[in-house]
Amino acid sequence: MSKSASRARLAEIIRKRSFGRGEITLASGRKSDFYFNLKPTMLDPEGAALLAELTYEALKDDNLDFVGGLEMGAVPLAGAIAQLSWLKGHPIAAFFVRKKPKEHGARLAVEGLAKGETLQGKRIVIVEDVTTTGGSALKAVEAVRDAGGEIVLVLTMVDREEGATETFAEAGLEFRSLYKAGEFLKG
Repeated sequence: MSKSASRARLAEIIRKRSFGRGEITLASGRKSDFYFNLKPTMLDPEGAALLAELTYEALKDDNLDFVGGLEMGAVPLAGAIAQLSWLKGHPIAAFFVRKKPKEHGARLAVEGLAKGETLQGKRIVIVEDVTTTGGSALKAVEAVRDAGGEIVLVLTMVDREEGATETFAEAGLEFRSLYKAGEFLKG
């Protein structure tokens, strides 16, 4: 399937499985009359494959070591991208950042690294399912920077176009998205 056909098909899946109308309170605290819950798309076999394919294609030339982000939205994305990157012969390892470190066990904020493995000096992309203001992704950015990682960019599947671009620009971070919310609000 061509990139444009994959993109169109994924938009159909998102529209059907993950887009809705009705008043909702977003993670940012803002109210909205539409929402995206990308979990049904990320966990659908075709949706997961298309998200991984399009995301991998968007990232393959960025010379990345790791892909990850804040739980829960980044977990299925990072795992699918890591798997596809291995199959494509250009492995990009995955991790995720806990919203709050566990109070038992290793008490880690960053999960998925093997014993002795670190993010120190590694090139990293932060992925997110849906971005409004960018606040959630910045929590992951902070944890990765604290671990010594270099943030190459932040990539979201859907940008709600409500301030994230400005937030990341102020933080000196490149920001890209696969889709803009406006693409789903038409019709």
